[in-house]
Formats: sequence, structure tokens, C-alpha cells
Amino acid sequence: MEDVKCCVTSCEKPLDAAYWEAQYKTNATGWDLGKISPPLQTYIDTIENKNTAILIPGCGNSYEAEYLLEHDFTNITVIDIAPTPVSVLKEKFKNNLNIQIILGDFFEHQGKYDLIIEQTFFCALPPAMRQKYVWKMHQLLADEGKLAGLLFNRTFEVSPPFGGSIEEYEALFAAAFDFFKMNVSLNSIAPRAYSELFFELKKNNKVNVTIYQFEGITCSGCMEAVTKKFAAIDGILNVNVSSDFAEVLIVSKNEIAIAALQNAISYDQKYQIKKIN
Repeated sequence: MEDVKCCVTSCEKPLDAAYWEAQYKTNATGWDLGKISPPLQTYIDTIENKNTAILIPGCGNSYEAEYLLEHDFTNITVIDIAPTPVSVLKEKFKNNLNIQIILGDFFEHQGKYDLIIEQTFFCALPPAMRQKYVWKMHQLLADEGKLAGLLFNRTFEVSPPFGGSIEEYEALFAAAFDFFKMNVSLNSIAPRAYSELFFELKKNNKVNVTIYQFEGITCSGCMEAVTKKFAAIDGILNVNVSSDFAEVLIVSKNEIAIAALQNAISYDQKYQIKKIN
């Protein structure tokens, strides 16, 4: 139960609802600690406002939500794409009005939250979805909202989970969020000691965060060239391209006209950019 290895798959397999439901059906849930992780418990204990609107995406068995309810929090929403854990939670908390349990796709969810708790959701997503993760988190947070939780500070031979590094995360969240904390967690469970980062980010509500579909990039050299072209546009604060080159996250002072973006890459006719709504 304390093994960090979730399951055995390859990056080419779709990590969709059917995939995650199969993990629960076969009890292949090695990521499940059976309790709230100590770093998150410590963090939750610092939250004074019990009415804080809290979202937990990819909630699974959601020991975090259970801990919040036990400590009198009144406004909790959890969401998961797999029916089995959602069904279990709905039965477990069927008489509790302080929690909303949703079966659905996080990236289609709508709402506004003061706090979003990250626990084994980011690492379960294919790395190519990380730019969309930043965009959606920024969209769901209230103006003073925070994103806090745990990220892996290591890589894995078998994935998911998918790991990463402080440098990668800093580049990914830059400008869209203000960094309060991103440090090696000192109270992780023993098998994850020194391999987890505890982070706390605050939404930068003075910027526009937009994600685009991109066609035409075929290599890292092309990606670097396109990134430089976009970064040179007045008002753009950060550009981050997905690992499969299919999406571009742009953080800017104001939303940049699509014509300006297309013009910046017009030197190569195969490059095409389109806003994702």
C-alpha cells in the first residue's frame, strides 16, 4: 500500500476513465496510502476558515476529504473519472451535506474554489497534459485562490505515476501563479522520503492564462524556435509547450490576438495555432 508505483503501463496507453476504473476493479491501487498523507494533514491543520471552498480532483478514496469533514470543514467538492471510488464515496458520505461528490472529467468541470488540493492527480496525468492542468487550475481558482499539495521530485521507470523536477514545475507554473512554497517534503511516508515536493501556489489574477492547439512542431529545436517567437511578443510573460508539441500554454498581461500569434510563426507555413475554449 505504501509503494509509490501505481501500475504498469506505457505512455501510449490512454489513461482514460476505463483505464482508471480497471485499476480500482482489480485493486491495482498502489498509490493509495489508506490514510491522509502527513504533509497534507499538516497543511490542512493550518487552515482556519472552515468554510473555505475546497476542490480535490482525481480524488480516489479521498482520505483528505474525510479528514476535512472530521475537522468541521463545510464546503468540499471531490471529483473523479472512475465510477467505483465515486460510488464508494457517495455511499460513505450519503448523509453529509458538507461534501459534493462528482463523477466526471476534471477538465470539463466548472466552479470557483478557494483551495484546490493536489494529491496524486498531477502525477497520474500523461506529461503532455501538464499545460492543460495549469490552465484549468487557474480557471477554477477564485481570485485569491491557492493550489497546494504534493508533486514527485523524481522520475519513474514505469508510469504512471509520472514524475518531474523543481525546475520543470517552476517553468510550468511561472507567471500564472505566485510561488509561496516548493520544497522537499520533510514528513512524507518512509517509501516517499525526500522524493516529494510540498508546494503552495497562489493564483496570479492579474494575468491571462490561455491554452492553444498547435500543429507543425516536430522536434525540440522547432519548439524552442516557436517559444522564442511567442516570448518576444509584447505582453507575453511565459510560454510552455507540451511534451508532444500539440499544445501551447501562454501567460500574458492581456489575451493576445490569435492573428498576432499566427503572424509570429508565419515563417513556416505548416505552423498553425488555435485557441482551446
